[in-house]
Amino acid sequence: MKMSRSIVNGRREKLLELVRENGNVTVSHLAEQFQVSPLTIRRDLQYLEDHKLLERFYGGARNSMGAGGNPGENKKQFRRERIARYAAGLVEDGDSIFINTSSTALAMVKYITSRNVTIITNNGNIINEKNPSHATIILLGGELRYVKGAMVGDFAMNNLAQVTAKKSFMGCGGICPDTGMTTELLNEVNLNQMMFERVSKGSYILADCTKFGKRSSFVSCPPDLIANIITDTDAPAELVREFREKGIWVHQVD
Repeated sequence: MKMSRSIVNGRREKLLELVRENGNVTVSHLAEQFQVSPLTIRRDLQYLEDHKLLERFYGGARNSMGAGGNPGENKKQFRRERIARYAAGLVEDGDSIFINTSSTALAMVKYITSRNVTIITNNGNIINEKNPSHATIILLGGELRYVKGAMVGDFAMNNLAQVTAKKSFMGCGGICPDTGMTTELLNEVNLNQMMFERVSKGSYILADCTKFGKRSSFVSCPPDLIANIITDTDAPAELVREFREKGIWVHQVD
């Protein structure tokens, strides 16, 4: 019988904690610790290395952040990768999709397996992202903000106004049932709003549990226009309930 995904993910999180605590670990020690085969441990280590959470070496793995790495930050990254993988599974053959400047939304690209997908984005960092499905990439252009890799301004807005996509996948600075989706950057608000409006099939907000209840400075999407939220199972239950009572579909990724 196939092992459930929750058991596999739980083992990988504990494995990652061991690596962070000890610096270096061996495959044989981990196999004994978790009572699984060395092959299973090697697969776990490969998965975690693929997500840049550790570094493998012959017979084991080491902390990629060095001594004193932040386990909480790595757990957050692990959650965001799960959300990105789930969101990528919602992309169908022939879809055109919007992706904003969010790193979580950008992480979707390497998980998309559907064919003939077109990605329209103002995220300049997509140039360095793995693209195994060979999706067509359309950059909106505009003024490039180097720290974040965001493309903003009138040029980007004018180009976006000429396009309609089937779906949009948007990260955020914060999300609350009363204020909706918010961001810290004023020059991204209008672009985010257009990406919500110019879709024919649906929009999705990607927000891990740390974004729930957080209010950033500017509203990109009020709560009455939110249709779908993709988050993790650690999202505050009360806030999830409030969103659902508003008729918003909350997808919680195990």
